Amino acid sequence: MLITQSAGRFLKRKNSINLGGRLIDFSVPAVMGVLNVTPDSFYEGGKTQDEREMLSMVEEMLIEGADIIDIGAVSTRPGAPVASTKTELERLLPAVVAVRKAFPEIAISIDTFRSWVALRVIEEVGPVIINDISGGTLDPKMYETIAKVQMPYVLCHIQGNPRNMQDDPQYEDVIKDISNFFSDKVKQLTKMGVNDIIIDPGFGFGKNMLHNYDLMNRLDSFKVFQLPVLVGLSRKSMIWRLLSIKPEDALNGTTVLNTMALMGGADILRVHDVKEAAEAITLFEALKSTAK
Repeated sequence: MLITQSAGRFLKRKNSINLGGRLIDFSVPAVMGVLNVTPDSFYEGGKTQDEREMLSMVEEMLIEGADIIDIGAVSTRPGAPVASTKTELERLLPAVVAVRKAFPEIAISIDTFRSWVALRVIEEVGPVIINDISGGTLDPKMYETIAKVQMPYVLCHIQGNPRNMQDDPQYEDVIKDISNFFSDKVKQLTKMGVNDIIIDPGFGFGKNMLHNYDLMNRLDSFKVFQLPVLVGLSRKSMIWRLLSIKPEDALNGTTVLNTMALMGGADILRVHDVKEAAEAITLFEALKSTAK
């Protein structure tokens, strides 16, 4: 993909969301730093359960350039056992409360597919972005809840669920099928009064290696929705399996694909390694400025 003078200008895309009265602008792509409070994260370097360590990690991510901190309490790696709602809330709520107390001004996202968990967290700490890896397919009350609380919603595409999504994913055309999913869900959410939607094509969520790279190659197809696009590629198996390395060694590959995602129109990079993602955005913006 080449950056041209007209790239990204043929449609007027929504480049901001309203988080409890605070406008978060994506005219320059944002970095979403990952904070896992799970005992079984696929990437060892991206999890924490100790509060002091957790807050230190958040502080470091903010210094390195994170715009949003995404906190998750359930592992969604392929084949992972799904923690109960009670367990998720017991892990997630104290973490979000602690982060909000220590850093009251930052934008927080919660990684959950359960509407009840989202509602409880909002009741306790106030406005947060809801990052739902299931796109509402695992909880029939999620859309109703989002419409009620009027929080920004990350609509992620998935085929199946975390336990079976990688068994044998099938698509007639990965872009067409995901676009049809987004079209239906965005229409449903908009009709219910949801105003702030971010779409996430869901790399690795019910996609094999070929699907993932086809998706990357045609990422700019999703500009048609005129909505912010979130991409989560950080240290995923599409990188380390292809390179025959471990997740711990996949930072360079992650940065390469993050840069390609920016060229394809990504507005938010969800990452474990904030500094490198922020640097990629700075370089991308410098390159883009020369095409004007």
